[in-house]
Formats: sequence, structure tokens, C-alpha cells
Amino acid sequence: MIPEEDRGPAWLRDYGTTDFGSIEADIQAMEQFAAKLAANVQDSYAPHMASVSESMGTPLPSPNGEFIELTSFLLAHRDAQDVTHQNVYNYANGTQDLANAASDISDKYRGSDAFSRAKVSDVENAFGNLGNTSEEIL
Repeated sequence: MIPEEDRGPAWLRDYGTTDFGSIEADIQAMEQFAAKLAANVQDSYAPHMASVSESMGTPLPSPNGEFIELTSFLLAHRDAQDVTHQNVYNYANGTQDLANAASDISDKYRGSDAFSRAKVSDVENAFGNLGNTSEEIL
């Protein structure tokens, strides 16, 4: 048995062992969240994706290898451009996927007894499937 002084604070002893399976999901709030998130991506983010991607993609001269520091910079810059381009589009697609998952959950459990049927595991499963498809939204 571990002595009391070596067990740590009482409020922290059950950390990580809580069962969240019985927490209710607020379907109406999830539905509102999905609608606002999808609208934000479509109205505020998507119209600017191409210009951000284009401005970040300005080509620099090819490295010639004579000046190693310049060559290293140009290669790192090209990598940063690639990652930025991917992030711009992945944010839009991922956020739309999140909105779609929230909307699907609210559609599935809409009704008078939705709170009795919707489980956190259902919500986790819906959000856990994000990123598992190769289909692009935008």
C-alpha cells in the first residue's frame, strides 16, 4: 500500500479514470454550431483561399548550389510554401467536415427523446471519422 503522503492530492487521484459515457449531447446547440461553422467557412474563408494560396506561392529562383546558405533558404522556403498551401485547403475541408459531422449528429438525434438516445460515444464516433475520407469538400 502507498503511504498517504506519497499518493498526491485527493482531487487528482482519479484523473483519467472518469467515464464520460453518460454525458448528454445538446443536439440543438450542435445543430446551431454546425450551421454557423459551415456558414463561416463558406462566407468568410473560402472566398479568400485562392488569393492566400496564390500570394504564398510566389516562385523564387531555383537554387544553383554555389551559395549554400541561399540554396538552404530557397529549399526551406519552398517547403514552407507547400505546407502553407496544404494548410489553407485542409483547414477549409476539415472545418467543413467538422460542420457536416455535427449536422449529421443533430439530424440523427433530432426529436423529443434525442437527449435520451444521443450518447457521447456517438458524438465521438462521428467526429472520430473526420479525416478518414479522401473526398474534398471545397
